[in-house]
Amino acid sequence: MPTNANRQFLDFEKPIKDLIDEIEKLKHSGEQKKIDYSEQIVKLEAQILERRTAITRSLTSWQKVQLSRHPDRPYTLKYIEKMTTNFVELFGDRNVKDDKAMVGGFAQIEGQTVMMIGQQKGTNTKTRQLRNFGMANPEGYRKALRLMRLAEKFNKPIVTLIDTPGAYPGLEAEERGQGEAIARNIYEMIRLKVPVIVVIIGEGASGGALGIGVGDRILMMENAWYTVISPENCSTILWRSWAQKEIAAEQLKLTADYMKSFGLVDTIVPEPAGGAHWDYDEAAQLLKQQILTTLSEIRDLDPEKRIDDRIEKFGKMGFWEELPLEEASS
Repeated sequence: MPTNANRQFLDFEKPIKDLIDEIEKLKHSGEQKKIDYSEQIVKLEAQILERRTAITRSLTSWQKVQLSRHPDRPYTLKYIEKMTTNFVELFGDRNVKDDKAMVGGFAQIEGQTVMMIGQQKGTNTKTRQLRNFGMANPEGYRKALRLMRLAEKFNKPIVTLIDTPGAYPGLEAEERGQGEAIARNIYEMIRLKVPVIVVIIGEGASGGALGIGVGDRILMMENAWYTVISPENCSTILWRSWAQKEIAAEQLKLTADYMKSFGLVDTIVPEPAGGAHWDYDEAAQLLKQQILTTLSEIRDLDPEKRIDDRIEKFGKMGFWEELPLEEASS
């Protein structure tokens, strides 16, 4: 978790930044003048917590999109580090290469062995390029499928962590079968005999998310989003400009509360006040407890019933309204 001096702030977090700057000034002044400002600092820290809580209560859809992309937000490997022990990362799809945008391996959560899989973004310019900004190539999805089959072979539950702006759209990805790789994963995940828990921890965009997004239970972090297209690209298509991205975010209804009301996710996982980037340990602990609770609910299901339930769950997603024929034709 970044120190106060290294934190990055979004525009609506500026009141918090001002308070943190004030604390840093008091600390610096106290060191120079040998004055104890601890009482004032405690009061300012309490105000910071109040501001964080207030921000959480009044976020717009676009602000939640911004929070999901916050540069200080914990990514897949950070959650794995904080939630699990004995993580053994596995590499490669046994066909093309290892895709650094998709990570996975066996780990233990409270003594239970699980297969952890997820998209990984970078934390600085160099690692963002290495991880391709969390946009997996076909070999990333084939790697994920290989690890899922390995988990099924050893009868271990699977936990996937989704955080991607989408599957990589480059020419070379299409040449190697990006669409087929994602479609194959959806098909195969439906038929897995072991428990599968899907967690949307940040961005959940389009087929890039669905490629590891089919499971018995779908969890979603409070400030994540999940939809077929990003607000910016939606705005570009409808209004030929990114300028309407905030309107697009509202109209897409992409936030966790909408997703749960639509029946697309099962559980919303709360985050620390102000967002997961304020406290990695608390964010990971909240998610870990929900994963353990969900795992206890689905672990002992009969494999055939598990598959049938999964097919029914995803088969009935979505709803629509049919107009009478005379209204539709008018």
